[in-house]
Amino acid sequence: MAAGLAACQEGVLSPQGPIGKAERIILIDATVIMLAVVIPVILLTVAFAWWFRAGNDRARYLPDWEYSGRIEMIVWSIPALVIIFLGGIAWIGSHQLSPSEPIISAQKPVDVEVVSLDWKWLFIYPSEGVASVNRLVVPVGAPVHFKLTSATVMNSFFVPQLGSQIYTMPNMTTQLNLQADTPGVYKGLSAQFSGDGFSDMHFELAAVTDDQYQDWIRTTQAKNNSLDAGTFSTLARPSSANRPETFSSVDPRLFEAVSMGGLSDFSTQLEHSDAR
Repeated sequence: MAAGLAACQEGVLSPQGPIGKAERIILIDATVIMLAVVIPVILLTVAFAWWFRAGNDRARYLPDWEYSGRIEMIVWSIPALVIIFLGGIAWIGSHQLSPSEPIISAQKPVDVEVVSLDWKWLFIYPSEGVASVNRLVVPVGAPVHFKLTSATVMNSFFVPQLGSQIYTMPNMTTQLNLQADTPGVYKGLSAQFSGDGFSDMHFELAAVTDDQYQDWIRTTQAKNNSLDAGTFSTLARPSSANRPETFSSVDPRLFEAVSMGGLSDFSTQLEHSDAR
């Protein structure tokens, strides 16, 4: 088991950000606390079976014994302490690692709007005015603030090495804050079954230096392809195993329109917004 876990280089046991590292500590602490009960129970089960074997004349048989205050105290106090410790870890961790809780950092956060589609991921950079499909580029050491929604069914956004999966749901917006501390390319996926193309609903998160991030933004902006209502309608058609692509410009009302009304109401939302 130890050898198998040592090979886990791309999962939750190999975190590359503050959220993932904090969640690993909670996972390890909870495991140790539970092992404090599991290991003694296993050992005592073997010990009792050996001591009360048929050939042991020293084992006392007490058919009329029915109560011991000391044993009752031990039997109930140990699981009570385990529950208290686990509950405390869950209570503190759920508040400190709340998905909507901003990450304190000297660097300016990067805003990314995420739309889950059948079966691909759309990432919109509202401040930079660009978008990408199935590839998310972020600067190393900078907090990333995600706003997430779904243009189809419920999905789950998850980058195991950064931590904290969160659901994307139609007509609703969720929030998530993550940060990558080490340069590299990390696997992202959908952790919620959503249909035929679910198995190919992957993306990659590239954590790069700030200079490389700015170069990627400039290169993307230099292209001549925009993500408007028509392009989005084509993109939103069910497809799987899509190659990464980028868009040099994106309608700033796209994310809000999708999160408020879904695909069928997108054009109507834009027309009403123009009229106002």
